[in-house]
Amino acid sequence: MERKSRIERKSRIERKTRETNITLSINLDGTGEANIKTGIGFFDHMLEGFAKHGFFDLEITVEGDLHVDGHHTVEDTGIVLGQAIRQALGEKTGIKRFGNFLLPMDETLVLCAVDLSGRPYLVCDLGSLAPMAGELDTELIQEFFYALSYSAGMNLHLKKIHGSNTHHIIEAAFKAFAKALDEASSFDSRIKDVLSTKGMIE
Repeated sequence: MERKSRIERKSRIERKTRETNITLSINLDGTGEANIKTGIGFFDHMLEGFAKHGFFDLEITVEGDLHVDGHHTVEDTGIVLGQAIRQALGEKTGIKRFGNFLLPMDETLVLCAVDLSGRPYLVCDLGSLAPMAGELDTELIQEFFYALSYSAGMNLHLKKIHGSNTHHIIEAAFKAFAKALDEASSFDSRIKDVLSTKGMIE
């Protein structure tokens, strides 16, 4: 998979509301280094896995209203990560645009497919999950990916093929997403402009 770029595909975003204060930076052509502090341990672990397996350098610091619950922290992190990905991709010249990955994790098998089309859409079918994974409300997994897909402008599909362990299912989803995004954002020397008959991806 060709990863070389003539420009630095990096971005940094700061977003502050009454509910969260987020600083996030990403390098799409990194080595998988991560420094994540959201205040939710399991969520940190998932984002670290996303960075590691996608070869993205990722730094996230979140101060959220966790005294209420984790909803704003997780959803707003998805919004900002999506914005950062979109900004780092730029005009998407030369990228493959599409990516998919089928990721096994013990008894679990999760499929992820991505289209960096500029048109947001999420299909998330991870089946029944236990209510909590560590300190993370598992209902927020779909909220995270919804927020990310819409702010990034990507078509994102996640589907559990097999699986019974909640930790495995969620972790496989994050890692499959990382691998699919890595493929979609990688370069192909045959693509001279953008991979669209319209001449633009938006």
